[in-house]
Amino acid sequence: MAAILYRLGQTAFRRRWYVVFIWVALLAGVGVAATRAPAAPPDSATIPGTESQAANDLLQSAFHTNPGGATAQVVFVAPHGQKVTAQHDQAVIDNVVAEAARSPQVASAVDPFTAHEVSRDGSTAIATITYKVPYTNLTSASVSTLKDAAQQGRDAGLTVEIGGNALTATASNKSVVVSVGIAFVVLLITFGALAAAGLPLLTAGTGVGLSISGIIALGSALGLSATTKALALMLGLAVGIDYALFIVSRYREQRASGQEPRDAAALAVGTAGSAVVFAGTTVIIALVSLTVVGVPV
Repeated sequence: MAAILYRLGQTAFRRRWYVVFIWVALLAGVGVAATRAPAAPPDSATIPGTESQAANDLLQSAFHTNPGGATAQVVFVAPHGQKVTAQHDQAVIDNVVAEAARSPQVASAVDPFTAHEVSRDGSTAIATITYKVPYTNLTSASVSTLKDAAQQGRDAGLTVEIGGNALTATASNKSVVVSVGIAFVVLLITFGALAAAGLPLLTAGTGVGLSISGIIALGSALGLSATTKALALMLGLAVGIDYALFIVSRYREQRASGQEPRDAAALAVGTAGSAVVFAGTTVIIALVSLTVVGVPV
């Protein structure tokens, strides 16, 4: 394995611009296929045979609820000394709930006065918005509708905050950006050079881009849900940066010892690359073994 990887590293160094072109072409091709692919099926996240799944099925059949659907709790707080039950504030809350319910993905929108979700002192009320789809399948339009409705309540003088998992996807996207930024700073401090710090992120980003684009392109044909994309993003960034870091570190060690760039690249791929192949294979085996459990997701 080490000898094969050594030759691979040597060839990739000699033909580096061809290698870069191939990766860019692959990323572009799979990306185009992803944009033209039909939508993947909704993420049902069912686990047959478990008691929790039996309870969810009973709720859905008896009460027509959607246990897997996203929810949002919109909290209203009246200005100091006022109550949400006042005619003006109550009208504002009713309007906010009605605006939030305008999204076609909303299954139900219950105002706090109908649901009796008003605090004893009348200062706070909670409205519940339930969606037909899981939070991973909420469109940006649905999220924007919810946020815009909440802003209307703020503009009318109420304090309005949104809870629940309806905004989880948005928060997750922000956390990814923050995580990548922190990783870059740590790599920059460690290596002290932009190129060395950026290369692990670049290779990890390329791998994640190909993976997620491929999942989107094949999502409808293979029944890959939004959970698959989240898993690919999480694992891809984690192991992608980590494994690239092994090879970059070994390359820099070889260069520091006086090796020529081509020989250093070949040795780095042949030595650290062997560890990467072994570690990556164990991750693949672990993921494939999940099929034994029989979880559809």
